[in-house]
Amino acid sequence: MKYLFSALLIPLSAAAWSQTTAFFDSTGIIASNFEGLMKIKQAFSFTEGPVADKDGKVYFTDQPNNKIWRYDPQTTVLWEFKKDAGRANGLDIDAKGNIIACADENNEIWSIDTRGHIVKVLLGKVDGKKLNGPNDLWIDREGGIYFTDPYYQRDYWTRTAPEIREQNVYYLPKGATQPITVSNELVKPNGITGSADGQYLFVADIGDNKTYKFQINDDGTLSGKQLFVAQGSDGITLDNRGNLYLTGNGVTVYNSTGKKIAYIPVPEKWTANICFGGKERNILFVTAGPSVYHLKMNVKGK
Repeated sequence: MKYLFSALLIPLSAAAWSQTTAFFDSTGIIASNFEGLMKIKQAFSFTEGPVADKDGKVYFTDQPNNKIWRYDPQTTVLWEFKKDAGRANGLDIDAKGNIIACADENNEIWSIDTRGHIVKVLLGKVDGKKLNGPNDLWIDREGGIYFTDPYYQRDYWTRTAPEIREQNVYYLPKGATQPITVSNELVKPNGITGSADGQYLFVADIGDNKTYKFQINDDGTLSGKQLFVAQGSDGITLDNRGNLYLTGNGVTVYNSTGKKIAYIPVPEKWTANICFGGKERNILFVTAGPSVYHLKMNVKGK
């Protein structure tokens, strides 16, 4: 809690946009034109894992610097929520307001209390083996955690090879100490999110440049795998109309049938992740390399 300051918000210049593919919105999904995309001027290393709490405040990670930050869209205040954050990557928030983090440093799933003080390790090794590196996660209505476990070699690890051959998608039921494997056939699963009604799970296979839709069964397992779009992604999210947002080269939006309906260029080398935040859940929050952005939308988060 050492740092407390107002973020400087600046509209992007036309020059910044000239290097990107043109913005388009075929359905009027975006509330404003590209000049509405605002950048929070703050020097990070690589931003990831945004998630909004019940008040609309957004938490995100700066993984190389091992920190979690909190941003309030209402006041534009940016606050260091936690240092020594386990090299946190993807985040979600449970029913009690705890931050649930893919803690990449020791390949664990963490629960961090609302003040950023108390850490509980929810999952360490699986059958005695280190996870590859939990990357992104989504919590269902029962408090169970779906998470992806791709292998990306980190320079802060002592190991140089995975202990688990497959790059799996797992489900950790609430209160369980070991997860179940719900998908083991993807090349490199990354972004993950579930539908608002809890019936479907979307998983981006960044290694095969595809995104899949699964049916969620009553016991937490998955079935009915179907190719949703032939595009992979880093982080992903859904809005309240069922539109799916993919990242990587800017933000690409597909409707519930898999038709491309919008593209939001982001002037960074890589757009890592996204979420909806703000009091009304109508602000798209984008983490992209050293920067974070937000854009007011006509739609809201799911």
